[in-house]
Amino acid sequence: MTILKDILANEVFPALGCTEPIACAYAVAAAAEQLLPAPVEKIILAVDPGTYKNGAAVTVPHSNGAKGNLIAAAMGAYAADASTKLEVLQKVTPDILKNAEKLIESGNVEYRCSEDKREFYVEAHVESADSRAHCILSGGHTNIISLKKDGRKIDTGESSGETGRQDYRSRLKEMSIKDLLTEVVQLDEETRRYLQRGVEMNLAIAETGVKIMRTAYQLQQMKASGLMAEDLFYNAKFKVAAAVDARMYGYPLPVMTSGGSGNQGAVGILIPYIVGRHQGVALGRIQESIAVTHAINSYIKCFIGELSVICGCSMAAGIAAAAAIVYQECGIDMEKITFAMDNVVGDLSGLICDGAKPGCAMKTVTAVDTAMRSGFMAIAGYGLSDDEGIIGKTPEDSIKNLSRVTLEGMFKVDPTVIDILQDKLASHGRA
Repeated sequence: MTILKDILANEVFPALGCTEPIACAYAVAAAAEQLLPAPVEKIILAVDPGTYKNGAAVTVPHSNGAKGNLIAAAMGAYAADASTKLEVLQKVTPDILKNAEKLIESGNVEYRCSEDKREFYVEAHVESADSRAHCILSGGHTNIISLKKDGRKIDTGESSGETGRQDYRSRLKEMSIKDLLTEVVQLDEETRRYLQRGVEMNLAIAETGVKIMRTAYQLQQMKASGLMAEDLFYNAKFKVAAAVDARMYGYPLPVMTSGGSGNQGAVGILIPYIVGRHQGVALGRIQESIAVTHAINSYIKCFIGELSVICGCSMAAGIAAAAAIVYQECGIDMEKITFAMDNVVGDLSGLICDGAKPGCAMKTVTAVDTAMRSGFMAIAGYGLSDDEGIIGKTPEDSIKNLSRVTLEGMFKVDPTVIDILQDKLASHGRA
């Protein structure tokens, strides 16, 4: 399997709703499925800090406006069908929601943040009257590393698991950006169709976002009042913000992810598509540039982490989208791709992630603007130099420096954010 196919299989997939709450629903559903036909009577859910913060303030699809990992997990218990993975809540009925709400109200759902976990981690224990099961996700939102019923291991039929996933990531970390791009732009027809499916999926959810009257709507109003021009930058910001508005609102349409993140999928897929169409780039070349986005996004997250202290939409997907814009015009011109990547690093490094929420659309507007400016400046031959800030001599060095700032310099950010969120949830009765 090629490195791109590994990336697509593990990190680029349809997801209904914010991927962290939905991963909780998926883990619980996978465990609850083992207890059928007996209903779940108790859930114990433990998640890493990144999953905790990303589940604090987003609306869950089909939840009647409820927010968070807790309701998502309880809904997953009664959906009890893991076959659709991160579309597990697609067929939630009013009865499923009612049962989930009753289970939470009964006090039989326990939820905690496992602050010792440094990577993505969801552990779900479920119990019926006579049996129990548990499921652990790690290394990816759909990556089951353990599934057991009454202490007996269940064969999931998945071949990758933790070892397979780490194999491709280990290889990815050792590649140069040039070698990575040279490999991933060689697309077969099946891959092109899958990449195009992502474009169509993300454009479809963007069509709904303006109705929610949040960030995209405000951009539209600013344009109508003459504060913004209807140009390429506006159109890209509007579409991406609308897609993120819809996701964070819990609108029941799937999005194609990038790096396992739906918001990163909105940034990383829609920017190169909208730019390419505006600039008259051939569709095949646009598809290749989207492959570039997925590959660089995945590469960066190998260093900064799956759920980072910094905003992945801006830093990982934004850097990747800037490189994709350069690829459309210049191919694998490493001087200009380096300029594009470094320009984003120099502009946005340090922008924190304080959890998934409606306000993420604001950050994606920033990401769109920076990614496009950085890409077009790079095409014109302008880029930040390696004597500026954390910029390295190579794009690989810049990403490693960004990783150091994130993992070493900002290690207190997540605990502080978690404390703030826990205080807020407690004051709202949702802790």
